[in-house]
Amino acid sequence: MILSDDQVAAFAALAFKGIPQEFPNKPANVMTSAEDVKSPSAMHPVFYGCFDWHSSVHGHWMLVRLLKLYPDSTAAVQIRETLHRQLTKDKLQLEADYFQPKENKSFERMYGWAWFLQLVAELHDWDDADAKQWRDHLRPLETVIVQYSMDYLPKLSYPIRTGIHPDTGFALSLELDYARRTGHKPLEELIVARANHYYLTDVNYPAHYEPSGNDFFSPGFNEADLMRRVLSREEFSGWLDTFLPQLRNGQMGPMMEPVEVSDVTDGHLVHLAGLDLSRAWTMAGIAEALPDADPRKALLQESARKHFATGMTYVNSGHYEGEHWLATFAVYYATSSFRRE
Repeated sequence: MILSDDQVAAFAALAFKGIPQEFPNKPANVMTSAEDVKSPSAMHPVFYGCFDWHSSVHGHWMLVRLLKLYPDSTAAVQIRETLHRQLTKDKLQLEADYFQPKENKSFERMYGWAWFLQLVAELHDWDDADAKQWRDHLRPLETVIVQYSMDYLPKLSYPIRTGIHPDTGFALSLELDYARRTGHKPLEELIVARANHYYLTDVNYPAHYEPSGNDFFSPGFNEADLMRRVLSREEFSGWLDTFLPQLRNGQMGPMMEPVEVSDVTDGHLVHLAGLDLSRAWTMAGIAEALPDADPRKALLQESARKHFATGMTYVNSGHYEGEHWLATFAVYYATSSFRRE
């Protein structure tokens, strides 16, 4: 999908607003003493805005993605200036230092970790002088998060299946893309092994259980979107038949139907707008892994288009509850090729 200059500018404007906006804020830090009572910007000199750490991280990813694809857009100069101001060596070292105390080792595990590695991957393969510098500045925190991921996944006996942040399928998808784009073979091999351990024998997913009331992910589609990265095309097609047998006859129920948001000013209810957008990218990715003649492909692609159109109606709502993060989800779908990484 080719974005117009107006669309690029509109998406970027939401990040320009959110990234430097410190309050309102939802910190997720563990306090061990009164000395730990700090402002968001004191704890996180880069990723303090956008209401929470992970939203700031993927807001930065969105700006990188837009600048990379649309270097001549009217927003390009401001994007580059914003990234120069934010992604400095000293400030990113402090972000890495934050993760060192044992109380912070699980901070943003694994949703924020995955988005941070997506940011690294976006810069890693970009032949741009500024991008190379920003990528180098990310290395200390990158090293920490990769090591934490490799330490944690062998201990995670069971996947976390949820429609919100902790979902394992989503995190492994983005971390696997990172590992392949940066050539990190040990992480790639670990994720492939853990994905097979968690999901290879799954059958008859209960599609009629989705969605829950504050989902911004489909755990089922996240899982399938991960497995299309892990299995060969032939293996994946067969696995999908056992995992979502309902898809063959179009009997998926509400799992394939776009959802409406009843109150965009409610920070949890507006999650459903994100569900529309994340369903769109997972369905499009799953469809890309299927043969052209497979009837499931067209069904998924059509539903993805409908979900994206519905989700887009909420991106610029005028309310910070959704505006601090939804543009990232829209850009992730709109600018992805959905090819195998």
